[in-house]
Amino acid sequence: MSSKLLSNTLIKFGNAASSRFYCTNRSRKVTLYSRISSLGYPGTSILPELENWVQNGNKVRVSELQYIIRDLRKKNRFTQALEVSEWMNKTGICIFSPAEHAVQLNLIGKAHGFLSAENYFRNLMDNDKNEKTYGALLHCYVTQRQAEKSISHWQKMKELCYASTTLAYNDIMSLYTNLGQYEKIPSLLTEMKENNVSPDNFSYRTCINSYGARSDLDGVERVLNEMEHQLGDRMDWNTYAAVANLYIKAGFSDKANDALKKSEEKLDKKDGIGYNYLISFYATLGNKVEFLRLWSECKKQMNRGYITMLQSLVKLGDLEGVAKILKDWESSGNAYDVRIPDIVVVGYCGKGLVEKAEALLEELIKKGKATIPSSWATVALGYLVKRKMVKAVECMKAALSGDVKNQKWKPNRRVIRDILSWLGNKGKVEDVEAFVASLSSSIPVNNREVYHALLKANIRSGKDIGGVLEQMKAHNIDEDEETKRILSMKKQ
Repeated sequence: MSSKLLSNTLIKFGNAASSRFYCTNRSRKVTLYSRISSLGYPGTSILPELENWVQNGNKVRVSELQYIIRDLRKKNRFTQALEVSEWMNKTGICIFSPAEHAVQLNLIGKAHGFLSAENYFRNLMDNDKNEKTYGALLHCYVTQRQAEKSISHWQKMKELCYASTTLAYNDIMSLYTNLGQYEKIPSLLTEMKENNVSPDNFSYRTCINSYGARSDLDGVERVLNEMEHQLGDRMDWNTYAAVANLYIKAGFSDKANDALKKSEEKLDKKDGIGYNYLISFYATLGNKVEFLRLWSECKKQMNRGYITMLQSLVKLGDLEGVAKILKDWESSGNAYDVRIPDIVVVGYCGKGLVEKAEALLEELIKKGKATIPSSWATVALGYLVKRKMVKAVECMKAALSGDVKNQKWKPNRRVIRDILSWLGNKGKVEDVEAFVASLSSSIPVNNREVYHALLKANIRSGKDIGGVLEQMKAHNIDEDEETKRILSMKKQ
């Protein structure tokens, strides 16, 4: 195959639209938030959107910009959130108080690291250095596990009387948790109370987990009792769930079930995520009655409930239950969610029911529903295990033919290697070329395994291999022992 033909083949197949992948968009009212939110990829600069918005005569409200920053932070798009904050400061739209400086300092730490955060803090005016900005820098040190800096900064905060906040104590507790120094956490809780700093749910829960990490269930129960007495109705469901998890690990099923009951009592009836956690714990306990009961209460709230339920049933190996829940979801009227059939595909393939998994995906396509690359790749792996190579190639091509450029999914290297090896030994030249072209949309194709497959297929077909060898040379791929062995086939 000539180098020109190889390049044309890669372009042709790399840009091919997939009949197996669908997506839909709904029109929305254009706002500054919608413009920025739709940019998606965290590395994309949003400054042009901000500038264009203003140049087009649109108004900018500080409250909206602050909302955008909070939303971007929740989505871990820290660099973009930092751009908004810096733009607010630079343009003078918002006169920064210590609170705004604290937010920007936090974002700098997230986006560029603690050294950049230190530099920003160092250059602040003295009147902007208070408990908020000191606390933001402490949080930066803690999250990046800078133990010495965290402790030193913490001591400085104490000297300046800036350490008397629940958040600051919680950060130091988190530091000791991250370092595995659980024995230091209870004394911090004691210190909080001595300094009239009120522990919150996180404070108590962290202390409880510190005892759990040391298998001290007496300590767990002692702190839990104190927490119930001090916080009362303000106790959250998460703490009881955490305690249940500790009991599960220790093998105390009855106590775990009791803690889950208390957790449910604290849970907002509309908190689908909370119910999903409890369902998952009941699945771990093997308490099918309870997780089915919870499922009946929360399944209409959100797709997340179906996801948790399906994951639990897959964990239990109940594929009959999986089929029933999938059917229930399809008739629920909930928005289509590609994660749900993907869980079912994984469950089927895990039990060797690869054909059933593929049939599910094909049925979705007939209904005009989206499928995702990872689902097809799972099926391809299932066929590979069964050595049904023609089907494995077909399903992997389906995975690669979708819009995978913006997906986090990447094909399994072992699967790709095995398929290339089989195609080189058994496939037609056109089959190898088509598969190589489909790879180009997700991974680099200029590697030795690709060229070996192309060489073997061309040699078996009696075709000229000069173009392939030229491409290998152009990409600095030298001949190794395997290459020499393959080339020797041409001489035989």
